[in-house]
Amino acid sequence: MSKLRIAVQKAGRLHDDSMKILNDVGISIDNGKDQLKASAKNFPLEVFYLRNGDIPQYLRDGVVDAAIIGENILIEKGTDIPVIEKLGFSTCKVSIAVPKSFKYKGINDLDGKRIATSYPNTVQQFLEKNKINAQLHIINGSVEIAPNIGLADAIVDIVSSGSTLFKNNLKEVEVLLKSEAVLVASPMISSENEDVLKRLQFRIKSVLKGRQSKYVLLNAPNDKLEKIIRVLPGMRSPTVLPLAQEGWSSIHSVINKNDFWEVIDELKANGAEGILVCPIENMVI
Repeated sequence: MSKLRIAVQKAGRLHDDSMKILNDVGISIDNGKDQLKASAKNFPLEVFYLRNGDIPQYLRDGVVDAAIIGENILIEKGTDIPVIEKLGFSTCKVSIAVPKSFKYKGINDLDGKRIATSYPNTVQQFLEKNKINAQLHIINGSVEIAPNIGLADAIVDIVSSGSTLFKNNLKEVEVLLKSEAVLVASPMISSENEDVLKRLQFRIKSVLKGRQSKYVLLNAPNDKLEKIIRVLPGMRSPTVLPLAQEGWSSIHSVINKNDFWEVIDELKANGAEGILVCPIENMVI
């Protein structure tokens, strides 16, 4: 059977999150130390560990069939490569940062300045859109040190927690784009491997939906059921089961994780008792 060849970043947060999602969808990887590729034990899949910036070209050339890649790299180097699924993890921003001593008032302050970056295409588009004339210094290493060594007046780089900027006495002043991990496919993927990719995507969507949801069980007096059901629509409708105590029912439903506390407050206000909340591993819809 043909194996789907999927690329992931070789190290770092995106690597860890990518391997976790593969593990969460039930794929077991023989992952030896310092391997360039590894095979799955229980799914027709091979994982290639590559530099994030190299992945778009490997996809174009058909060396790999699919990839989990940062959206920021795709915008910089792979706008021709289709996104199959947004994954919601490894979020970051591509931002402009300047020294804390820079009295920054707006983007016009960048006119005539030197900007160090690993994202020249993204930065150039931003500068042209805003009619800013600046000199770009393309750096593939530690961009954040450029102002400290006198190479640049500002930088454009990815920002996650902001701790790296803080350590280098920099401040974030503009956000060019927001990024997350995405699942993408090679234009050269075979029809056989496209079917395998669809199977993988189905599993990933089920896990992501589970991560976004909570399973709720509660008890409620029967005269409050109508109000509580309006608060808990569920996937189709809540499950309502009679309790041994007459006049009471147990209600089971699913709520969005982002609405969790607002929904719980409303349930309590409408007479719900004994509310239990459980994580959901997968949601197959």
